[in-house]
Formats: sequence, C-alpha cells, structure tokens
Amino acid sequence: MTLAQLLLDLQSIDTTADQLLHRRENSALRSDFAAASERATAWERRRTALRARIDELGAAIDAAEVRGAELSAHRQRLEQQLKTVIAPREAEALQHQIATLNERRGGLDDAELSALEEQSRLEVELTGLLGQESTLRAALLSADSALSLAEADIDGELANIAGRLDGLRAQVDPGVLKRYDRLRQHFVVAAAALSGSRCEGCHLDLSAHEVDDVKDAIAADGVGECPQCGRILLR
Repeated sequence: MTLAQLLLDLQSIDTTADQLLHRRENSALRSDFAAASERATAWERRRTALRARIDELGAAIDAAEVRGAELSAHRQRLEQQLKTVIAPREAEALQHQIATLNERRGGLDDAELSALEEQSRLEVELTGLLGQESTLRAALLSADSALSLAEADIDGELANIAGRLDGLRAQVDPGVLKRYDRLRQHFVVAAAALSGSRCEGCHLDLSAHEVDDVKDAIAADGVGECPQCGRILLR
C-alpha cells in the first residue's frame, strides 16, 4: 500500500471516529436522559422540601397546642381568683391579665389554624407528588437504558476502528505521522487528496505553479503541502 493510500485511509478512519464521538456526545438520547434526570431530581427536591415543611408545621402545631393549654389553665386560675377578689383595683388588674391572655390565645389559635391549613394543603400536594414517582422512575430507567445501549454500540464501533487505526499508523513513516498528528490538532481533515488543481481539504483551487510544486513534493517525498491551508496533499 502506498503512503498516499495509507494516509488517506488513516484520515478516513479518523474522520469516522470523529463522527462517532460527535454522535455519542450529541445524541438526542443523551438529552432525553438529562431531561429525565432533571425531572427526577426536581421531584426529589420538592418531596424533601414538602416533608421538611410538613414536619416543621407539625412541630409548630404541637407547640401551639401545648402553649394554648398553658394559657387556658392560667386564665382559669385568674378567673377563679377573680371570684374571690373584693378590692376594685385588684379585680381590674386581674381582668386586664385575663384580657391579655385571651388576646394571646386568639393570636395563637389564628397561627395554629393557619399552620393546619398550610399543612393540609402541602399533604395533598405531597400525596399527588408521590403518585408521580413510579412514572418518573420508569422514564429515567428507560432513558438510561436507551442511552446505554446506543453508547455501547458506538463504543463497539470505536473499538473496531481503534484496531484498524493502530495497524495503519504502524505502517506510516514516523516523521510523516508526527506531521499528520500535529495537523489533526487544528483540522478535522489533516490529509487530503489533490483533485485536479483543488485541495480537497480546504476546497480551494491552486494555481498552476502551486500544483506543479505540490506534484514535485509528492514525487520526491510521497506527500505535498497545500499552500493555502497547510494540509498534507496526496495523489
């Protein structure tokens, strides 16, 4: 096999590998999996937040009930004491304390009712959210499975290509191969055919003088160089 054919075959296989890698990284299945993962993550975050808030409200309701019972007991003691008081000033002070306790108990009851209403609303939301779990998990599993199968197919093709690449690279002169690899860092196509007067790498036409120079280089070294883009040119 000539050097030109080796390099063109090498370029062809490298291009195929590039296309496979691009397909792997930009697969619609990857986007589907990412979207399913994000939905599952958002679901878990909301579930955690709902449970934490429901527990917080439950603790606040329990505390309000305990405090309410304390206020009621205190008020009962004051009301009993009021029944035995004769002095107007003392009676007035007791009535003021009872009114203050009633006001505090009213505010506490309002806060407890608000907490109960919010807790009930969130529990309804949590029940609905938990009902979505099996659907979300199934969608995530399906997306993961589809992506894994597609990636496994591509990885299998890449593995086969790798073996062919190793064989071709072993046959190319080390100096030419180094030059090819350096160009590959900048261009997808590092080695291209000279087709008539056109470089098939940059698709520009060379002048007659440039074509002659390239042909002379190919005749002497087996490879030429495009004066327009610097790619390796072959015939």
